[in-house]
Amino acid sequence: MSKRKVVIITGAGRGIGAATAKLFANKGYAVCINYKSDEQSAVQLAQSITANGGQCITVQADVSCEKDVERLFSTVDKTLGTVNILINNAGILKKQSRLEDMTAERINSIFTNNVTSYFLCCKEAVKRMSTRHGGLGGVIVNVSSGAARSGSPNEYIDYAASKGAIDTLTKGLSLEVAAEGIRVNCVRPGLIYTDMHADGGEPERIERLKSIIPMQRGGKPEEVAEAIYWLASDKSSFSTGNYLDLAGGL
Repeated sequence: MSKRKVVIITGAGRGIGAATAKLFANKGYAVCINYKSDEQSAVQLAQSITANGGQCITVQADVSCEKDVERLFSTVDKTLGTVNILINNAGILKKQSRLEDMTAERINSIFTNNVTSYFLCCKEAVKRMSTRHGGLGGVIVNVSSGAARSGSPNEYIDYAASKGAIDTLTKGLSLEVAAEGIRVNCVRPGLIYTDMHADGGEPERIERLKSIIPMQRGGKPEEVAEAIYWLASDKSSFSTGNYLDLAGGL
């Protein structure tokens, strides 16, 4: 069992999740790197962390599947100890499309992967963290998106709507568990340089759009990771149910 504080980061094999895993490991946390299918990226990240003296494990789990989520948390219980911090980061993006061309299969896939997964992970975290269940408290940080505010017309209305649901989850859950020692906050990244844009069919999307960002550039995953870490730390101990926008002024 780890004597360090334990953090679970979903979808941690690349992008914002990977940057967050590195930061928490550097800060002395025992890190669980969750991934769905890209085992190679997760293992390489874990090797990098351990080579620098960090402690981490990798756990394959489809966090939109209840049984997988239960296995993820029980594995962490047995190997690292009870989770102190949950970072909900896993999510998917489909090819750019207008709503009129979206199928029910696509829409349902987006909501299952981007919303159901957060609910299921929050459920398992609350069961362990809540003083109502004998826990010692904890922190949940949800990764939403600036798309929840913009709506992403002509590109990703379904993705944007799924992130709007995460904003609502953050507010509702924060109020539900505020008196039980759990804080729940949210980051809303804007145009960040990650591989997810390639999933949407336009790897260079930020280069096309950066001129509309007041700061005239896209964001780095490490900048989002720093915000996540702040919300998870005692530095933000009086913050719950809040949203931190990281969108360069958009």
